[in-house]
Amino acid sequence: MQISEAEKILSPLTKLITIFGSSRIDENSEIYQIAYLLSKNLALKGFHILTGGGPGVMEACNRGAFEVGGVESIGFNIKLPKEQKRNMYTTKSLLFDEMYIRKEALIRYSKIYIIFAGGFGTLDEIGDVLDQVQNMDRSKRVIFYGKEFYEPLIEFFKVSLLKEKTISKEDLELFQIADSVDEVLDAIMQFN
Repeated sequence: MQISEAEKILSPLTKLITIFGSSRIDENSEIYQIAYLLSKNLALKGFHILTGGGPGVMEACNRGAFEVGGVESIGFNIKLPKEQKRNMYTTKSLLFDEMYIRKEALIRYSKIYIIFAGGFGTLDEIGDVLDQVQNMDRSKRVIFYGKEFYEPLIEFFKVSLLKEKTISKEDLELFQIADSVDEVLDAIMQFN
């Protein structure tokens, strides 16, 4: 039922970007401020923003889109015993009972994914996003934000996964790393 509700909200939106990142990022942090500024710029270009609807990076992104207006600022939240509270910057939201259904809804309808610093939940989402792009639709784009944060993970992909041939060299082209709002915007504009 929740996936059909998500479909009603998302299927009409042609310019949709899903943004992932930590719920533990503080409003005063540099990452929060960058996520907010990026989302604001994307909203000004007519992109609808979809997040997990919680605090931290999710709040920053929903807030940027919400304050611009004219686009949807969507949050797909999850019932968790702690941390995950709905942020107040969504124009539409759903509350999911199951993680895997929520994750499917966050991934299925977007063509572009931006991934900020995050913990285990974000790592889980990274795996699903890359798997979807690798096996289902290589035309989608994945952008990791923050070279310093994500270079060790990318190095793991290159050294361990590629070396053991669990991925191919072409799979390393499924994503890119950006280190500024302008780099992300340029990558998205080249894609669209």
